[in-house]
Amino acid sequence: MPERVLDRAVPYVLGLFRIVVGLLFAAHGAAALFGIFGGGPNGGTVEAGGWPSWYAAVIQLVGGLLVVLGAGTRIAVLLASGSMAYAYFVVHQPDGLLPLQNHGESAAMFCWAFLLLVFTGPGALAVDALFRKGADEARGARPLGVV
Repeated sequence: MPERVLDRAVPYVLGLFRIVVGLLFAAHGAAALFGIFGGGPNGGTVEAGGWPSWYAAVIQLVGGLLVVLGAGTRIAVLLASGSMAYAYFVVHQPDGLLPLQNHGESAAMFCWAFLLLVFTGPGALAVDALFRKGADEARGARPLGVV
């Protein structure tokens, strides 16, 4: 019986997970671009157009907001996961093998969290679900068990 209750909660917990991870990611981008929340690297902002920091910050802000909304989720999280893999291996990994040695814990965690969302989808409370429902209705699709 408790397993059924937990199973019914999965889409909502997944949606909440997506929202929280997206907010944290967007906050990193906003900090780097606008100097809010304590600022970006070294407490300031990144140089506009500077490679790769400015592009990473834009991906973090825009991608994070898309993830929060659940809009274009799988594409947004795939791009975000790839950007965090790049950050880990190019920026952090040269300073040490393990995340604790190279201060790459957040890059590694974001990378894997976003990769998980590529395969699970956005869960509940996502804009994607509205479009999917509309497309299913237009094709005449019905939920299982409805005749």
